[in-house]
Amino acid sequence: MPSPRKTRTKTPLRRWRESKAAQRARGKEIISRLREKYPNAAAELNYGSAFQFLISVILSAQTTDVTVNRVTPNLFRKFPTAKALADSSQAEVEDLVRQTGFFRSKAKSIRVASAQIVDEFNGEVPRTMDELLRLRGVARKTANVVLGEAFGLASGVVVDTHVKRLAQRLGLSEATDPVKIERDLMKVLDKEDWIFAGIAIIWHGRRVCDARNPDCDTCELNNICPSSTSPTRPTRSPFTAKLSA
Repeated sequence: MPSPRKTRTKTPLRRWRESKAAQRARGKEIISRLREKYPNAAAELNYGSAFQFLISVILSAQTTDVTVNRVTPNLFRKFPTAKALADSSQAEVEDLVRQTGFFRSKAKSIRVASAQIVDEFNGEVPRTMDELLRLRGVARKTANVVLGEAFGLASGVVVDTHVKRLAQRLGLSEATDPVKIERDLMKVLDKEDWIFAGIAIIWHGRRVCDARNPDCDTCELNNICPSSTSPTRPTRSPFTAKLSA
């Protein structure tokens, strides 16, 4: 007889009642602590140009950076530029990106996006959100990653599954829609922190604030996180007390 399935215990999502000023002060402290913990936080995809980074990010959907990094050396050796990839055949690209999953759709997306870059942007990856969103396979998350990592341009905050989870746990957003979460984070965080915040929160989600088993006891944010299960978690926002003092 099969053993009964274990019930997964979800980390409770809590919020402190705090003013916008207190929330912004807490957001600033969150980023400060993440900068101390992850001073070299950056995208974990391997690339040699803005074009190669864009293609890698498109391929990273629903798979790991490790898998993409295994695939792209051969892909970029054969098709190092947008023109080369635009002129490729669907079959040969599918074969090269098969390991990333959804390989037919991804092969089509990167080939069409490459053709768009050649035809509409003179072979150069565009540097604005609106232009990037015109490319096949590119939504706001991909565009934000490319603008921040490849060009150092802060147009928003990257929201992936880790950022969505941590924004909710940290009480920085109650939304479930990624676009609404991004808007909330843009209000709470200083613009100069937007690029770092997206990457650092992803790192923290991968390394500490796991979806199933967050390590609250050793987390550097446990006393400023309303959802923390650590004994050090205060019952109300410590920044409300500071601002009212």
